[in-house]
Amino acid sequence: MPSLPRLLLILSLAVVLSGCSGAAFLNSVTSRAGYETVRNLRYMPGDRGTFDLYVPNGAGPETPIVVFVYGGSWDSGSKAIYPFVGQSLASAGYIVAIPDYRVYPDVVFPGFVEDGARAVAAVRKLGETGGAGVAAGPHPLFLMGHSAGAQIAALLAYDKRDLARTGGGPIAGFIGLSGPYDFLPLKEERYKRIFPPALREASQPVNFAARGDPPTFLAHGGKDTTVEPENMRSLARKLRGGGVPVSENLYPDLDHIGTVSSFATALPLGDRQLRTDVLQFLKEHAR
Repeated sequence: MPSLPRLLLILSLAVVLSGCSGAAFLNSVTSRAGYETVRNLRYMPGDRGTFDLYVPNGAGPETPIVVFVYGGSWDSGSKAIYPFVGQSLASAGYIVAIPDYRVYPDVVFPGFVEDGARAVAAVRKLGETGGAGVAAGPHPLFLMGHSAGAQIAALLAYDKRDLARTGGGPIAGFIGLSGPYDFLPLKEERYKRIFPPALREASQPVNFAARGDPPTFLAHGGKDTTVEPENMRSLARKLRGGGVPVSENLYPDLDHIGTVSSFATALPLGDRQLRTDVLQFLKEHAR
């Protein structure tokens, strides 16, 4: 019979993997102390055109902002699943914005990346002008994403055209969790529909990584069978070749979900070291 800690871990993983109802339970036991949540701030028209904001008590004009882009294979996902990420970073003193964005079949690439750029620009403007509990000031802004969200955030960080168009830059750093950065050729039919043939090369963050890109923290699980760890290695090699500061981190016992569930503070999920490492990266580059 498994030990009590092992049973708790199995239960915790089941909670996350069971989908929205599991996430609802996880979020129900996540602390609401030490920060304020402002929901459904609009950045574009439509049902998926809003973001939620998590503002730590005592946040000032220079408190860093992290925009977290969730995953979902570019065809699903919701900001309602990720208050535990907002709490995790807000409890460490960071303002967190989590936007929804349009997904397939409503849009194909690059529609969801364009939405991400609009969301980042809206968060940037909010930080500069103040509002929703955020003091106006020169807030350093980081991009962070998991899975498909890491691909979206990486494109915004490295292919700077969208952020230049919307006014969302500059970026203080990028944090990628289990991201697909170099995933051609496509094998599954649904991904072939999501990424039109003529645009596939432009969908690969590795193709844009170059000198002058923001400092980067990459994390991947050694047991990830959804997105191969070679995606992380390939992007890290390209960034290093351009002299970009990059931290490449493989967590041997984590699977694809484990890199984001490691941010839960209410349940023993994933690898706590990952959260510690990300917070250290944010601290170093927020200066």
